[in-house]
Amino acid sequence: MKKIFFLIISGLSFSVSHSQEVSDAVRYAQDNLTGTARFRAMSGAFGAVGGDLSSMSVNPAGSAIFSNNQVGITLSNQDIKNNSSYFDGRSSDKDNSFILNQAGGVFVFHDRNPNNNWKKIAIGATYENTNNFNSNTFSYGTNPTNSIDGYFLDYANGIPLGDITQIPYRDQFYYEQQAAFGVKGKVILPANPDDENTVYNSNVPAGGNYYQENEIYARGYNSKLSFNIATSYKDRIYFGANLNVHVTDYRRSSSFYEDNNNDLLPQETISTLRFNNDLYTYGNGFSFQLGAIAKVTEAFRLGLAYESNTWYELYDEVSQSLYTSTDTSGGQGFNYSVNPNVVNVYDSYTLQTPGKVTFSAAYVFGKSGLISVDYAIKDYSNTKYKPTSDNGFKGLNNDMSNQLTNNGELRVGAEYKINRLSLRGGYRFEGSPYKDKTTIGDLNSYSGGLGYSFGATKIDLAYSYLERKSNQKFFATESFNAAANITSKLNNVSLTLLFEL
Repeated sequence: MKKIFFLIISGLSFSVSHSQEVSDAVRYAQDNLTGTARFRAMSGAFGAVGGDLSSMSVNPAGSAIFSNNQVGITLSNQDIKNNSSYFDGRSSDKDNSFILNQAGGVFVFHDRNPNNNWKKIAIGATYENTNNFNSNTFSYGTNPTNSIDGYFLDYANGIPLGDITQIPYRDQFYYEQQAAFGVKGKVILPANPDDENTVYNSNVPAGGNYYQENEIYARGYNSKLSFNIATSYKDRIYFGANLNVHVTDYRRSSSFYEDNNNDLLPQETISTLRFNNDLYTYGNGFSFQLGAIAKVTEAFRLGLAYESNTWYELYDEVSQSLYTSTDTSGGQGFNYSVNPNVVNVYDSYTLQTPGKVTFSAAYVFGKSGLISVDYAIKDYSNTKYKPTSDNGFKGLNNDMSNQLTNNGELRVGAEYKINRLSLRGGYRFEGSPYKDKTTIGDLNSYSGGLGYSFGATKIDLAYSYLERKSNQKFFATESFNAAANITSKLNNVSLTLLFEL
């Protein structure tokens, strides 16, 4: 991956692109169910319904269903709890956040000419927080066999010792930096002291039963700003299009701790270590959507929508530090601190996330209510890092093609109206984007809510519950691939205020 010019300003450095992972791409390829309270209460099943500010995010033809101008704002409170299982350890951590979830408006222009079959044009703009990354995860347990020494050995073996110890940290490639942490922190040792040495050995005492902890503190969001236009033909067929601008801002701080009580040796060996990693990814992207809704009868509707790939331009910043302690059988102890105080700022790169096709059907019971079903298909194996000519990205793209798969998402929603009061409910199922079904498991979500119309002003309230299991590796290396089983449970409460103009 490309190395660019070096510029040091207040501890900032430019270096080679860090080692992206399949999980990083999946993070930006997935969207959570967000939007207005009515939309969330019905689990987003709006592809053939329209007439909601968030329906345009599923099918852009939905804005042409509006009869009047409308603006609205939605606030949400999200509570996420992550339960972790790692060998003999069981733990849980949670986070609560309050966000502006959605805001937007639609303006409808009617054509009163009875000879014109194109009855109206709707123009809209919406902002949605498509994914809230705020989450805390804590895992602990005793690993019976593997130490983190394998992580540093995987990077170091094959690299000349001179490249590790004599090249300044800011001028090293990412894999050289990882090797340097291991050598300078005494986690691994060169087989011989020659600068040409390329073989390294562990300095962690053998015997297994390594107590390990991993803390992950994540913050950030994906958001989407959509510009919509839609029209209707004879009020029977509706067409629409969106141009979308995506913004991502993601920060993750992780801290891995390990200690052991294995037999000491005359020479110093590792007794404890803490390895800290901070990642900041930010950037923006572009996508477009096309959609149509047909009134087969006055009650029965069908919808079809296409969402293009999203093309992101992303930037990564990484900082790391390692602190270790060693002991000897003679009772001597030493501490090592490897903290370059440098932020690696990398070349921008492109991430192409997969497109999506949504099929929808809805039955409207006059003014009494409706039932709606959406089914979306998304092929995650088409996710790609670019430029594809980059050797590092080529291998990663092959990994994504081999590990990821085509998945389906089912959304079912219903609404029943009692005068000015509306009662709503929904269910959502999304299959795993991974072929193994365990790296990220299937998603199940239930939702409900109610709304009240005061005439030109409406207020909606929704509650949704989501549960998903995953198998999260601490580090993406072969020799140290320890992973915790995580069950994530997300509760969301959303409130929407709508105004007809």
